[in-house]
Amino acid sequence: MSGGAWAGAAMAGVTAAYALCSRRLSSTPLSSAIVFVGSGILLGPAVLGLVDLERDPAPIIALLEAALTLVLFTDAMTVRRRDLQAGGFLPGRLLGIGLPLSIGAGWLLAWPLLPGLTVWELALVAAILAPTDAALGKTAISHPRVPALVRHGLNVESGLNDGMVLPFFVLFLAAIPGTHYAQEGVAGVFWRALVLSTALGLLVGGLGGRLLQWFRARGWVTREWRQVYLLAVAVASYELAVVTDGSGFIAAWVAGFAFGFALRHYRTDVEKEDPDRTAEFAENLGGLLASISLLVFGAVLLGPALEHLSWRIILYAVLSLTVVRMLPVALSLAGSGLRPPTVAYIGWFGPRGLASVVLALLVVEEHVPGVELLGRVVAITVGLSVLLHGVSAVALAERYGRWHEKTATATRDLREGTPVPESPVRRRLGPLDKPET
Repeated sequence: MSGGAWAGAAMAGVTAAYALCSRRLSSTPLSSAIVFVGSGILLGPAVLGLVDLERDPAPIIALLEAALTLVLFTDAMTVRRRDLQAGGFLPGRLLGIGLPLSIGAGWLLAWPLLPGLTVWELALVAAILAPTDAALGKTAISHPRVPALVRHGLNVESGLNDGMVLPFFVLFLAAIPGTHYAQEGVAGVFWRALVLSTALGLLVGGLGGRLLQWFRARGWVTREWRQVYLLAVAVASYELAVVTDGSGFIAAWVAGFAFGFALRHYRTDVEKEDPDRTAEFAENLGGLLASISLLVFGAVLLGPALEHLSWRIILYAVLSLTVVRMLPVALSLAGSGLRPPTVAYIGWFGPRGLASVVLALLVVEEHVPGVELLGRVVAITVGLSVLLHGVSAVALAERYGRWHEKTATATRDLREGTPVPESPVRRRLGPLDKPET
């Protein structure tokens, strides 16, 4: 039996074992991310050596790219204009002010703590660690005691910031000599990765959504194949951008917006099913691939990084999860009327996850001069986030929920009570109005 077969069997075993205990574990600090990352460390070269990036990297990179493509597409597809209007001041501030400030703060703090990296490699570290992944602490935004405004804001922020950080990522990568994007130059990357990829995403997503609605109106498409069709649109947007030397991830993210808009805007009178349910299969598949990606991350990045720890890496990881996240959040929410416990809660629950893992591995494949240190910093930061955010999610959601209920009883017109639109269920997170079942 080949090493690849043993690795596949081990991954399947871990997935099956967690699936059997998923409901029981959902209300405990032992999150799915902790289980999969911990299993990855055991299966990686640091322990058993069943999963190894150097042995056969192509399938691993393909898995990670597929996971991020589906997550970007489906997350963007579920975002509606009303999500940024009623109660939208929270995600608007977090994305428009907090995200750029987080990248800048991460860049500045990396300067004294990570010597040996160039200025653009330091910027790359900051960009890779800027997007959040609410799935790593999903109880924090699915617990019913947490006010709807906060759950909604964190949900929308997490669904959009991974796509918004991509332009920073490709431009910083283009500024580093020796990378694939550097061959095009910053100007070339701007036109191909940003402008052309965006145009392709709009075209493929918009046209794909219109075609689906046209055929649905005539009763030509079954529900099962509608969901498979979504996968084809996501993959098509990604691959068309890749073959034109653009950014497949940017194209997939933009295509998700266009596809979701087309489904809702051109909805027919004969439809009985919510258009958002078209993404059900793709979201579940993306969630599964994301979990397996975390296992791979534990094996090929975190496990080896644990053998080369330094105080500089640990300190930067801690600061990345605290100062680099919480200070920009506090600044972005200044004057919003939200109470300090709410600002602290939102600032803490900015876990790093799938987007950071995939972007880091793409940089590893580029073989940039500081790739080893960069990979270790990202690995330790994401690993620490998986542990701390996973363990704290249940307890802090309960504690913050009790504070909110007590304060709401004693205070009229509490800002946290601002009504928000009902958010579509993102199946990587579980329902936003009740705990996972």
